[in-house]
Amino acid sequence: MNDPITPSTQSAASIPIGDASVSSDQLRRRLNKLSGKREELLRQKRSLSAEIEKADGFLKIADAVTDALDKLSQDVFHRQLRVIETTLTKALQEVLDQPIVFKATSTLKRDAASVEFVVQRDGFDEDIIRGQGGSVANILSVGLRLFAITMLDESKHRKFLVLDEQDCWLHPDLVPRLVRIVQEAGRALGFQVLMISHHDVRHFVRFADRVFRLIPDTGDGVTLERVATEAEHADAETATESVDQSHH
Repeated sequence: MNDPITPSTQSAASIPIGDASVSSDQLRRRLNKLSGKREELLRQKRSLSAEIEKADGFLKIADAVTDALDKLSQDVFHRQLRVIETTLTKALQEVLDQPIVFKATSTLKRDAASVEFVVQRDGFDEDIIRGQGGSVANILSVGLRLFAITMLDESKHRKFLVLDEQDCWLHPDLVPRLVRIVQEAGRALGFQVLMISHHDVRHFVRFADRVFRLIPDTGDGVTLERVATEAEHADAETATESVDQSHH
């Protein structure tokens, strides 16, 4: 007679030895895979923890760095203002031959820098617009335009400045002094400057690189006439002397 089949004997009989061996290998591989994944996650955790710690370090000094950068920006800004003051004071004194001092005062309004300009004579403020019949405004306008161009991105803006009647309030005898300053600034900063004026061309021939006179036509147009500068006259005379010497 056969033995009765119990649950325990039924379970053991229904699982072949070979199947049990395969299941064990699968579990081992899965365990190894999970262990590898765990190690990878632990490495990521350590890496993220290090980055967070580094970021926390930056955040701790962020306010101090911001304050330092603000102070540096203010220092640079104030140094630029001092350069502008010195340069434009020199320009005013050289053109007008008077003891005029240019002052720039900066204030902070709505988180933006605001600058007020004044000129002083013997310690007293003088109106910039009406000072010297407008001559002061002429000179300062030229200087501030030159400084403004130096602040522009050279990759987007050419160093080219047009001065349209910037000498309109200057006495004719003072015009050559302004032209000289513009020429020197243009060369030093690498600018090309076009000056338009109603003054006589003789006030420009000494310092300008090129001079042209516009003469109204009988019609609606104008005639463009080239006027030789002093430098061009000197070059022509030198060339003539060289030719004469070669003939002798």
